[in-house]
Amino acid sequence: MADKRNYYDILGVKRNATDDEIKRSFRKLAAKYHPDAGGDEQKFKEVSEAYTVLSDAQKRKEYDQMLMFGGIPGADFGGSGGRNRTYTYTGGSDWSEIFDNIRSGEGAFGGFDFSSIFGGQPGGRGGSRPAKGSDLTLSIDITAEEAFTGAQRKVSYTIPSTGEKQTLNVKVPAGAVDGGKLRYRNRGEYGANGGARGDLVVTTKVKEHPLFKRDGADVRMELPISVFEAALGATVDVPTPDGTEVRLKVPAGTQDGKTFRFRELGAPDVKHKGARGALYVSVKVQVPTRLSAKERESLEALKAGDKRNYRKDVERYGS
Repeated sequence: MADKRNYYDILGVKRNATDDEIKRSFRKLAAKYHPDAGGDEQKFKEVSEAYTVLSDAQKRKEYDQMLMFGGIPGADFGGSGGRNRTYTYTGGSDWSEIFDNIRSGEGAFGGFDFSSIFGGQPGGRGGSRPAKGSDLTLSIDITAEEAFTGAQRKVSYTIPSTGEKQTLNVKVPAGAVDGGKLRYRNRGEYGANGGARGDLVVTTKVKEHPLFKRDGADVRMELPISVFEAALGATVDVPTPDGTEVRLKVPAGTQDGKTFRFRELGAPDVKHKGARGALYVSVKVQVPTRLSAKERESLEALKAGDKRNYRKDVERYGS
């Protein structure tokens, strides 16, 4: 008589095993037999189906009731008889038919859907179809300087279905933006029935820079200048994201908020290899809040001699 194993036998646990014992056994066996890890695909299906039933309290209760009838539903899965072997109970029930219903999602006594483990559709017979694994996600924190120049991070993550730890060296490209996503193919959850693995999606979280503000590949900054520099003009050395400096000539009479553009001095453009954004410098005119007696005297003299009408465009709307 062929060996007729039940789901407890397949997972190597006792009938009174706890949920944690069942889960630990499944993770160990799934990691051992997973096809993508070089294991036995048929045995992986066995342990997956056994875990799907025994990890669910209601399904496990139903299964235990079936075992009490004297039949061995699920016995010889993929073995000497497989689904072609018929198991009968003296009352006339056909275990093969009942258990095929469970596998296909119809339920032994109605209402159960076990097909998800094989990527099939409820009520159908798509249990053997390959199904791609789901994508996994994680995020990494980088500084603003690292976002400009590029960086590397070694990350570790867990595969949910097997509990195994995996590591990956994430290469953050120069010009990375906050919320940007890096996709690593076939590094996510394992697929079912020979299906491809999902992807690992890494989101970059970039810390804000105290001076430079990102707008994609473009970089914006404010440059404080004195009211005297704005009036008389000045030459100012301005830092750039790559650590160098550029010389800005502020024309005499420059107004607060005036913006100057420097091409190709922004951040690397991750969407266009070799290209860089622009650096936008907006001047912020600083008005002194305290004046010495000599400064006040000088400014009073300038004010008295200034005959310009700065509010003519406003006054014409008055009475």
